[in-house]
Amino acid sequence: MQAGTIRKFTLFLGVATFFAFVGGCKKQVASTPPTHAAPAPAAAQPTVTLSASPATIDSGGSTTLTWTSTDATDADIEPGVGKVAVQGSTPVNPTSSTTFTITATGPGGTATATTRVTVSAGAPGVAPSSNQSMSELFEQNVKDAYFDFNKADIRPDARDALSRDAQFLRSYPQVRVTIEGHCDERGSTEYNIGLGERRAQAAKNYLISLGIGANRMDTVSWGKERPFCTEHTEECWQQNRRGHFVAAQ
Repeated sequence: MQAGTIRKFTLFLGVATFFAFVGGCKKQVASTPPTHAAPAPAAAQPTVTLSASPATIDSGGSTTLTWTSTDATDADIEPGVGKVAVQGSTPVNPTSSTTFTITATGPGGTATATTRVTVSAGAPGVAPSSNQSMSELFEQNVKDAYFDFNKADIRPDARDALSRDAQFLRSYPQVRVTIEGHCDERGSTEYNIGLGERRAQAAKNYLISLGIGANRMDTVSWGKERPFCTEHTEECWQQNRRGHFVAAQ
């Protein structure tokens, strides 16, 4: 090979090597680092409330526990109730003063709440005097609850009457009653049977709220079938819209 050719080849090889070196030194684009998902937020701490209505009852009476919770999946009430829904209510019949505790559990932990139910000795039963029978005492002291037209709401005068009825029933724990729901003549037979039942149940529920045991009271509806008054006047109709108390045999 001639010397000139060798020099040209050597020069070409050197140039090619130079450009290859320069190309290899170009700045490399950094790759994007992988993204990571943000950590899930911590589960919320549960909250819970518990109340009793009424908070004071006579011996043998009942009260209703009511509770609510947030961010809970399980709930338990002690003593004596056990597992319950995360919100709701239930009647209880403690035989002595009791502090109830609810524990709510969820992904974020637990929470507790308490309520105190005081059980009083109650008024002692008073024996009827020699010239009064129990039926006479019942008639004198137990009064009916009256209602507005087409309603089953406990109005103020009915609350007063039912409060006195509760006082009598506490004094005579052996007495059981049937609460009859009655209506005036207006409306269909079927409708008034339903309305009468709502009235009887409303009176019963009010007495339960005053501490009278539900097991001492039954309800029945007579609708408009057994009127106390048969005149076609508002005064007469009012007499027929009532929750009537009968001593159970």
